[in-house]
Amino acid sequence: MLLASRRIQDLSSAGRWVAQVPVRAADIHRMDRLRLFIADQTAAPPAATGMKLSELIGSLSQALDITEGQPRGHCVRVCWIGMHIGRQIGLDEATLRDLYYTLLLKDLGCSSNAARICELYLTDDLSFKRDFKAVGDSLPQMLRFVFSHTGLNAGLADRLRAVLNIMRNGPQIADELIQTRCTRGADIARQLRFSDGVARGIASLDEHWNGQGRPEHLAAEAIPLCSRIALLSQVIDVFHTTAGVGAAVQEARERAGTWFDPQLVRAFERVALMPKFWLTLGSPEVEQAVFAMEPGADEVVLDDDYLDDIATAFGQVVDTKSPFTSGHSARVADYVDAMARQLGLPSARRRWLRRGALLHDVGKLGVSNAVLDKPGKLDRDEWAAVQQHAQFTEQILSRIGAFAELARVAAAHHERLDGGGYPRGLKADQIPLETRIITTADIFDALSAERPYRPALPIETTLAMMTRNVGTALDPLCFEALKQVVQNGAAVGAPPGPRTPVP
Repeated sequence: MLLASRRIQDLSSAGRWVAQVPVRAADIHRMDRLRLFIADQTAAPPAATGMKLSELIGSLSQALDITEGQPRGHCVRVCWIGMHIGRQIGLDEATLRDLYYTLLLKDLGCSSNAARICELYLTDDLSFKRDFKAVGDSLPQMLRFVFSHTGLNAGLADRLRAVLNIMRNGPQIADELIQTRCTRGADIARQLRFSDGVARGIASLDEHWNGQGRPEHLAAEAIPLCSRIALLSQVIDVFHTTAGVGAAVQEARERAGTWFDPQLVRAFERVALMPKFWLTLGSPEVEQAVFAMEPGADEVVLDDDYLDDIATAFGQVVDTKSPFTSGHSARVADYVDAMARQLGLPSARRRWLRRGALLHDVGKLGVSNAVLDKPGKLDRDEWAAVQQHAQFTEQILSRIGAFAELARVAAAHHERLDGGGYPRGLKADQIPLETRIITTADIFDALSAERPYRPALPIETTLAMMTRNVGTALDPLCFEALKQVVQNGAAVGAPPGPRTPVP
């Protein structure tokens, strides 16, 4: 009964769509007629002409903020702080550019250790990460943090086991979590075509001036300069956001010589004397101010190939958050592209739609793994948290001017033709064809891949379950296209097999 009830709920990935409605032959017969109208109904995608790389990356960095449990705009504010420090010490233009993107993308690997945090600490990874950013390295602080964040909702025996494990193996656990995060972030930065300086800046974010940081225990000037500035700027923003200017300055001074390069702290103290610096940092205008200060802004052209790479990379950030969604965004994108080809969509529109498929679940970065990976049925609050991911997706993508339509199309992938979906309860005539394609592909992959509450379903079973929902949740035209894709053996990555815990 547990598996059956969770399958009907399913699902954080496929939505509440199960209904007992047979396929109507008339729906399938409509296919040839409807194909004739597809070209007219799918206009050319909006061009990205004029969009700056800083605006695109800065907007997507909000997905990293919510994964870290930080108030939105955290990475942008960190960039504002760090660039002022970099300019104060006289960095050249090339180094400032590496610093700029290190700051915006410092949390690029943040999703990769979320599941492991939940497993080890029996906790919500979002609140854990949020609060950990304010913890120093003194033993009393660390003990208070462990006892106040470990297994609060678990049984007494499970909580004691978790606390004892952390007390015994704390350094190794910290090494593991930070190594995973930093290595993954650096790898994705390189995939995004950023320099080795940016990748190394991200990889060494958690190193401390005194050599007591992680993952390599680098010390002093052996730590990349971009990493030193990024760590200082991160702590400044966390304390400024929660406690004000005085607390931020005091924390920087107190950690000078241990966590932070003393020279950089002195540079920050000079920056802190500028009233306009704090006024902008605390205002809604900080985002545009950061975009305007991008060094070498004219050096990068955002062509279609680069946009594809960016969408692919952020899709990987999403999929890395849970061991049960590894490769999900890429497979959905493959199915979507094959279905769109089957339906006769123009090539430019298919390419645009593939990006939407890669990014359709970016809002899941704001949902705790304690919910995403829960093996049992979700309660009401947990289900509400899952549903919120669709709104997060639209909020993140809609901040990018050229992605406005894509945001609406991608974020609506849990809507149903009968109006019973979420987040807006849209009905058939309000749901565009491209959304229906993503919905069909998303449900197919969610059912045919393993989940924490059930094994992967055979393809025949998956299609049979989906058949019962054609006309209510699923578009008949899109479902027929999916069947053709599956039956023709289109080149789509196979759903993954049994999962192992994130290392």
